Order: sequence, then C-alpha cells, then structure tokens
Amino acid sequence: MKALLAALGVIVLSSAWARAQDEKIDCTSQSLNMMELDQCAGRDFKAAEAKLEALYLSMRAKYDAPNRTLLEAAQRSWRAWRDAECAYVTNGTAGGTINSMMQTKCRTAKTNARVKELNAQLHCEEGDLSCNAPRP
Repeated sequence: MKALLAALGVIVLSSAWARAQDEKIDCTSQSLNMMELDQCAGRDFKAAEAKLEALYLSMRAKYDAPNRTLLEAAQRSWRAWRDAECAYVTNGTAGGTINSMMQTKCRTAKTNARVKELNAQLHCEEGDLSCNAPRP
C-alpha cells in the first residue's frame, strides 16, 4: 500500500513539474526540440478548443430544444470528422516522431475554422436563410 501511495505521489509531482516546464517554453523560439514543438502545438490546440467550447455553450444556451439537439449532433459529427480528416491528411508522417505534432496542428486549424463557422451562424443577418442563428 505504501508503494502504491509513493508511486501516486511521484506521478502527481511529475505532472505538476511537467506543467511548470511547459509554461516556460518560448514557442516563438527557432531552436525548439520535438518535445517542445509538441507541447507548443498542444498549447495552441487547448486554446482553440477553449474558444470553441465557450462559443458552442453560448450558442447551445440560446437555442430552443430542437435547434439545441441539431447543434449537439452537428458538433459530435464535426469532431469525429475533424479527427478522422486529420488522421487522413497526416498519414504520411504516421509512425514518425513528428506525427503527433502534425495531427495536433491539423486539429487546431480545423477547430479555429469551426469557430469562424459558428461565429458566422451566431451573427448572421436577419432574413439570411443560409444560417440558423439563435433568436432572442
């Protein structure tokens, strides 16, 4: 039992140390190693995901039940498409150390594009039949 608790303590401390090291990385540097490039890509993806999640939740809260259900289904399908598309387009690097970063960068780009798409839905002009903006 003591060994299990000690191992758990090591994992918690390592995780905290890794997060602290991640925050110290200057992602604008031209001399990053692969691990640092992965961490920077991950940081960008987390930021894009946070923007998307905030926008999605905002839209979801403004819709009536039928539109909320449609948005939820569309978002689930979009996420599955994004992940499959990025696996497909980065398959040329499969098995290589760069593949993780390439997939993350792809997912970030697709997520940022989705934010633009949802923002367009949210702010479309009255009478524009090409979008489904929440109504006040």
